Amino acid sequence: MDVEQHLVQDARRFAESGATAVPPQLAATVLLLRPPFEVYLIRRALTMVFAADMHAFPGGRVDPRDADLDWVAPAHRLGLPDAEARAPDDLLPDVSGPDWEEARRAVEARELGFAELLRERGLVLRADLLVPWARWITPEFEPRRYDTYFFLTRLPAGQRTRHVGGEAAHALWVAPDRVADLRMMPPTRVTLAQVAACGSIEAALAADRDVATPVTPHVVDGRLVY
Repeated sequence: MDVEQHLVQDARRFAESGATAVPPQLAATVLLLRPPFEVYLIRRALTMVFAADMHAFPGGRVDPRDADLDWVAPAHRLGLPDAEARAPDDLLPDVSGPDWEEARRAVEARELGFAELLRERGLVLRADLLVPWARWITPEFEPRRYDTYFFLTRLPAGQRTRHVGGEAAHALWVAPDRVADLRMMPPTRVTLAQVAACGSIEAALAADRDVATPVTPHVVDGRLVY
C-alpha cells in the first residue's frame, strides 16, 4: 500500500472516530539547491514519530524564542537595490569545529535558541537568500499537524552539507526529477515536481509563487486531493 492510500485510510478512521483536529504548529523547511540542478534530501529515521522513514527536506517547528531574530531582509522588501540590501560576503566557511558542534547539539536539544546563538557570535541570518515557495498545512486527520512554509535557497559557494543529528538516517543530493523510487509525503513529492518543472536553479529561484494561500490535502471520493 502506498503513502496516499495509507493517508486515505487515516482520514476515514478519523471521520469515523468523531475526533477533533489538533491545531497545527508553525514550521519551516528549506530546499537546498546546488548545480547542476540537485536538491538535498534527508531520510527520516525509523524512530521519528512523524513521517518515519520518509524522504524530506531539512526543517522543523518554529521556536518562539527566535521571534526577535536579527536578519537581512530581501531587497524588494526594503525598497533598495539588491546590492545595497544584501550583507557583505560574510557567509561562514566552516562550522564543523567542536565549538560549533556543541552549539548545534544545544540548539537541537532546545537548550539554546537559534537567535541567541547568532547574537552570541555576532551573526545575522541571511534571510535575503531564502525564496518563499509554498505553504502546506497538514490534513485535519493527522495526530501531528504543521503549518509549514517551504523555502528555496542556493548552496552558497564554499559551503558544504554535513549529515548530523538523530532525525536523519541518511542524506543525499539528487536531481528533483529523479525521485520516483523514494518514499515521501505528498507535500515533498509535489514540491519536487514543481521545482523540477522549472528546469534550472535560476528559474526556480525566480518563479512567481503564491505563498499566502495554504495547501491542505483532503480526501474526496476516496482520493487524496490538494
